[in-house]
Amino acid sequence: METVRFKIAEAARMAGVSASTLRLWESQGLIEPVRTETGQRLYEQTHIDRLKKISWLRSEKGINPAAIRDNLAAEEPQPAKPRKPSRRAPSQQMGAKIRKLRRDAGETLEKVSQDTGISASLLSTFERTSQGLSLKSLHDLAHHFGTSFSALSGTGGTRTAESLIRRGRWTSWPATTTGVSVQVLAEGRNMMDCHRFVLAPGATSEGAYAHEGEEFIHVLAGSMEIVLDDDQFFVISEGDSFYFESRRPHSWRNLSEGETVLLWINTPASF
Repeated sequence: METVRFKIAEAARMAGVSASTLRLWESQGLIEPVRTETGQRLYEQTHIDRLKKISWLRSEKGINPAAIRDNLAAEEPQPAKPRKPSRRAPSQQMGAKIRKLRRDAGETLEKVSQDTGISASLLSTFERTSQGLSLKSLHDLAHHFGTSFSALSGTGGTRTAESLIRRGRWTSWPATTTGVSVQVLAEGRNMMDCHRFVLAPGATSEGAYAHEGEEFIHVLAGSMEIVLDDDQFFVISEGDSFYFESRRPHSWRNLSEGETVLLWINTPASF
């Protein structure tokens, strides 16, 4: 499968910084993009993940470039042990699905942008790469086209009488949002969406969203902040549980310096 690469303007948008900031971080030895024969900078998904980590360390921790380099070096991944294959791999071409829905509806990128508040350039990048949108934007996009994120991810399926999934054999949502990993804990399009969320340090919904239904969260590790109705703040940590009505605008962010792991249930299946 061909590696997706982003131009500096696209990478900067996805990391939430300016292109000049990316050039500064490169001069400080924090990031090393791919260079074409003509000298053009290109960034792969691993670069985007690193850029978001750098941005979080700068804004949330306030540490200098030398300390950031040490922090990143300490987190360099070790050789991974062979893993058992997942039961099935969902479609990774969510961007292509969005493009088809848009074209079937006879809408331009500019029209979708006006209706959702997502920039046309970001929509274009997502349709091409299936990368770069927050969960809030993905939810808004799915709602705009009368569908759900679960349906777009290819994990909804049909209603099932039972579902048994062994530990570690979860099907994962396509990795469209940096820092957020979602595993499906019960397969099929049933009355409940049951998921395991793993939030990297600094991961956030990047805005509030709302939909019909009810939600239940249980924190397995780490801690997170949930904001309801834009003015009610709740911090929940390992062992805590939280219930709320999905119609209330809600946003969230990982407060932990490490991963936060959640059991997250929606009913009816409306995300």
